[in-house]
Amino acid sequence: MSGENSGFNNSNMCDNIVMMEYIKVEIVDMSDPEQCSVKDEDTDGQRVLVKVKEESEELTEVEWKHQHQEPHFVSGENKGNLNDHIRTHSGEKPFTCHECAKSFTCKKQLRDHMRVHTGEKSFVCRYCDKSFSHNGHLKDHIRCHTGERPYRCDQCGKSFTQRGHLTDHVRIHTAEKPFKCLQCGKSFIQKGHLKSHLRVHTGEKPFTCQQCGKSFTNQGNLMSHTKLHSGEKLHHCSQCGKSFSGAALLKKHLLYHFGERPFSCEQCKQTFFFASQLKRHLKVHANERPYTCSFCDKSFVWFHNLKDHYKTHTGMKDHVCFECGKAFSRANYLEQHQNTHTGISPYKCSYCDKSFKVSGSLKAHERIHTGENLFHCLTCGKSFTHSGHMKDHERVHTGEKPYKCPQCDKCFATSSNLQMHRKQHCPKLLQ
Repeated sequence: MSGENSGFNNSNMCDNIVMMEYIKVEIVDMSDPEQCSVKDEDTDGQRVLVKVKEESEELTEVEWKHQHQEPHFVSGENKGNLNDHIRTHSGEKPFTCHECAKSFTCKKQLRDHMRVHTGEKSFVCRYCDKSFSHNGHLKDHIRCHTGERPYRCDQCGKSFTQRGHLTDHVRIHTAEKPFKCLQCGKSFIQKGHLKSHLRVHTGEKPFTCQQCGKSFTNQGNLMSHTKLHSGEKLHHCSQCGKSFSGAALLKKHLLYHFGERPFSCEQCKQTFFFASQLKRHLKVHANERPYTCSFCDKSFVWFHNLKDHYKTHTGMKDHVCFECGKAFSRANYLEQHQNTHTGISPYKCSYCDKSFKVSGSLKAHERIHTGENLFHCLTCGKSFTHSGHMKDHERVHTGEKPYKCPQCDKCFATSSNLQMHRKQHCPKLLQ
């Protein structure tokens, strides 16, 4: 076995020590005749001679990467273990899965991988009886029970149960998005996000409801949808529509609506749960706006408002629906949009039994009950319960007709008028 074939290098590559019971492994400089003439004293004459590269020789890519890894130890009872170890340097993967053609450096890795195809899950959690195909996956899972989070972010201190989760998290700080869609150029922090996004292009919806046959591009939306059938009740706040997984969490949240607010603003009498909330509120009266936009000099009381405002300049919409590809500037906008896919209508009217998928629709609907008209036409003074209705009305004064028929180029002031018109071109729409 030559050093060139193995890719194994002592001075520049790794500090691994391979301990053998029957084979004495020595690192020998082939250029030194004295070392080459050394006799075996405590073995059966078997020796592995590994060529040491000269300092002037260039490292291979595999060697360079390994040079920068932490040293570790490999032990074994036969020559096969050494061969398996050397393949980590050479990149050789001779063991191939006949099911999916994926390749591995050693037989054990292939055996572990085959459980993906056979469905075998021999590693069982002692806390909850959940089973896994790999021991490493079980170890990661057990941390959910023990609370252990050994992987810590150096920048913000957040901790994780798995190394991969930390790797994904760090990209939030570095803004690195290494997973790029080849069809539209969009990039993602996590490989799983890219896989979900690709289904927008392919139309694939692999997650199917067993009860009604409706399909989804990601498992999260399917799980939300199945609650409609199972009768499992998410606990919704009747005041704001926010959902909670347990009654206790909802009860705690309701304090924000009905609980005691001991901290009161002397200027406007608004009350708060916490002193910190009052302190932030006082900035409104003091006209203290420490967070200024670098694009337009607009200032804000709170930093999160500035962050949201920045997106009006950059056009950034980093919250993407993996079901249809639509993007949003805020996470809560995306959450409400996803209700259109899952069929969940968590926002219930406090006056009647009607419910809505989006909180804005609920607010507009409740104004029908209260008679409140917040939106007033500046031209004629007419009032409306919904801003969209007012915008449609204002076109009566401006003459603007932004909705154009693709068949005959006729234009309309509202989208509903356009839809009515299009039925003339397509009789099927009238049925």
